[in-house]
Amino acid sequence: MSIQSLLGSNSAEDFTIHATDSVKSAAEQMRQHGITALVVKSDEALKGIISDRDIVYAVSRRGEAAISLSVLDVMSHAVVTAAPADSLKRAMHLMVHHRVRDLPVMADGKIVGVVSMGDVVKYRLEDLETESNVLRDAYIALAVAKPTP
Repeated sequence: MSIQSLLGSNSAEDFTIHATDSVKSAAEQMRQHGITALVVKSDEALKGIISDRDIVYAVSRRGEAAISLSVLDVMSHAVVTAAPADSLKRAMHLMVHHRVRDLPVMADGKIVGVVSMGDVVKYRLEDLETESNVLRDAYIALAVAKPTP
């Protein structure tokens, strides 16, 4: 299964914010869209990512003044990205290896969405449930078909 299958119908703009916007604006956008991270852009170039965790850390360090800071001041600059054709296994590996909860998905140098750890875990649980059901049904079919001595 590819990352493309996890991308929702949200516009890529729902997942982006400009580096000069305020932290308060980022928090409000995350709340409105029910997401935990935004990709930070400057002149259409990927500059970083700001997550709810970045905002909490900024508030703990700087107090209420943190909400007036620019996104550039609190964002994570190192960004791990994935492509729509990447497998979910690769996405999980990237998230665990780099200790990130959100992966921007890029195609042709443009953001097409963000996949969260929650998205990946939800799909994986559904996949395991389907696999379990198939194995159970196969076992029952074999048990019924096999004559008892």
